[in-house]
Amino acid sequence: MKQTTLADQVVIEGIGVHSGKPARVVLHPAEANAGITFLRTNLPNGRERLIEARSHAVRDTQLCTVIGDNAGATISTIEHLMSALAGLGIDNVLVEVDGPEMPILDGSSRLFVDAIDQVGIRTLFASRKVVKVLKPVKVELGNSVVELLPRAEGFRLDVEIAFDSKVIGRQTYGFELDAQRYRREIASARTFGFMRDVEKLWKAGLALGASLENTIAVGEDAVVNPEGLRYPNEFARHKLLDAIGDLALAGHVLQGHYRAFCPGHKLNAMILDALFADRSAYAIVETARRPARAGIGEMLQPQAAFAPDLS
Repeated sequence: MKQTTLADQVVIEGIGVHSGKPARVVLHPAEANAGITFLRTNLPNGRERLIEARSHAVRDTQLCTVIGDNAGATISTIEHLMSALAGLGIDNVLVEVDGPEMPILDGSSRLFVDAIDQVGIRTLFASRKVVKVLKPVKVELGNSVVELLPRAEGFRLDVEIAFDSKVIGRQTYGFELDAQRYRREIASARTFGFMRDVEKLWKAGLALGASLENTIAVGEDAVVNPEGLRYPNEFARHKLLDAIGDLALAGHVLQGHYRAFCPGHKLNAMILDALFADRSAYAIVETARRPARAGIGEMLQPQAAFAPDLS
């Protein structure tokens, strides 16, 4: 019911999957209502820029999610860290990054989760705010469809994917956001790519840091990685991991139901834009506890802190 942050700072280092450039990330505790903010350092002339992790800051969604500011500072591939923070229920963090791209690590969010668990999570005094979906919102792009639906409580995600590949085929996965289930079921699912696309991506200046250490390589008949898959439906689970990270750019926890067929970063950005474009489709509410006599830990219906304009 209360906002959270990290108990201490933690350092994570690696290379960007697309840029191939090294990056050093420091996760700092932040005060209540600060949200998730990126501090992009090591810019030309020693400049630094603060970039809010919010949907209005999205600058690109080709193969990853890129956020930036009006001065041209950007940080790419933020979705795995954002997914880890949202999956563990962390509201406030300052993310210091000294390069143009977040490190890919092992291609999942597991090492971000491990780093956070290393220092722990601290509860703050401020109540948590929630973006409550009030009516269905839907976006489509080609054969892909994503929608957000109202839900009485919590945040559920259901993903279905269908690839013209016998290695992947059609997969589904459903999940209600919960920190322990996130650690167990989602965090280890890795990003993936097709061997047939490698040369095209390299020519476009992408996937320069990709390897079998951080990406599931899908061949014509089998997964190329010698260790194989971590889950039979690891591809669908990773799509869900990405969705959790992309939707964390709502700025607060979502209360609703995300349903998607063949989603991607672009569709996830589009659904948030569609939600926030309609003031009758959502409300920002504040969680509240019952009086002590009602029992410890019981939750009232969220109390409106920023109600929609229904006129």
